[in-house]
Amino acid sequence: MMALLYEYVTQEQLAGFDKYKYSAVDSNPLSVYVMHPFWNFVVKFLPKWLAPNLITFTGFMFLVVNFLMLAFYDYDFNASAVGHQHVPSWVWVTAGIFNFLAYTLDGVDGKQARRTNSSTPLGELFDHGLDSWACIFFVATVYSIFGRGPSGVGVATLYYILWVVLFSFILSHWEKYNTGVLFLPWGYDISQVTISLVYVVTAVVGVETWYQPVLFYFLYRDLFTFMIVACSFLVTLPMSLCNVFRAYRSNSLKHSSVYEAFLPFLSPVLLFVLSTIWVLFSPSDILELQPRLYYLMVGTAFANVTCKLIVCQMSNTRCQPLSWLLLPMAAVVTLAVSGLVADEMLLLHLWTAVVVLAHIHYGVSVVQQLSGHFGILAFSLKKPSSD
Repeated sequence: MMALLYEYVTQEQLAGFDKYKYSAVDSNPLSVYVMHPFWNFVVKFLPKWLAPNLITFTGFMFLVVNFLMLAFYDYDFNASAVGHQHVPSWVWVTAGIFNFLAYTLDGVDGKQARRTNSSTPLGELFDHGLDSWACIFFVATVYSIFGRGPSGVGVATLYYILWVVLFSFILSHWEKYNTGVLFLPWGYDISQVTISLVYVVTAVVGVETWYQPVLFYFLYRDLFTFMIVACSFLVTLPMSLCNVFRAYRSNSLKHSSVYEAFLPFLSPVLLFVLSTIWVLFSPSDILELQPRLYYLMVGTAFANVTCKLIVCQMSNTRCQPLSWLLLPMAAVVTLAVSGLVADEMLLLHLWTAVVVLAHIHYGVSVVQQLSGHFGILAFSLKKPSSD
């Protein structure tokens, strides 16, 4: 067996994983009446030797490929603007297919696990961990539809939209940390189906269509922004608070004090503060120069923080107040905004590489540690050898 990279999961958390029972509620009509029947149909065609985690990883990689494909054709998010060479139509068709495949595989991995009697806490952790990282790949790819031109969305606006999406994602896991039940957000299914269709429509009608106003002076980019913000603050947030309040009324909350209940938000809020300070006080206006790289750095750092929360809520252990990744990031931001580093762009490249590699190291280590703990192979249904 390969030597363990690092034991990020504590013995207390491992003991908590042994007692873990999956509990989730999916009340979205689109999911319940359309997508789940579709996924039940699809999973029947999958070979029973196919490991659920391999399905999860394949779906995630479709989103990564979309991100890389659009990075090649539209690295600076200018391709959709007037006067620029637009992204080829076949790229949008491919993006739509890949996005829907990723969404479908994310829906059938759990069904394959139950079908093959191979459900484990590792599978759920792996699924939700990759989902947290997928947020940045999804948002950045969608951004290329509108871009940053006169009829598009500014890079600073998209930065805050990204944070709205990240906030919506962590809300579900904050709920579970406090209630023990994962309430699946309604916005996820609607957004995945809609965006998959929008990619294909863009290939047919061209990005020029999105220059036109929907109604009077209300542009499609405004509709895009409004739908994301409204879904988060008018649907996801009220439903989350309602679910936590119900648990409080029924005396089933897992954490009695307000401080302990909101502790999972501390590291994400600090990450938001640090990354926003860099955006606002950057001497070279780093977000304008390298928006894609900056989004990747923020989204990956967020995924790392969120994965640690997911480990805590699944193992029923206390969330750590501060993620260690934020300490060197505070130093990096200080160097950047103070002007002590001459090449701010090089600093961003180096720090992004550190964040991505650190997160990959964390993920591989945790998967390896839990695989050894449960005596399973992460990407195979075969039993590991005793050698």
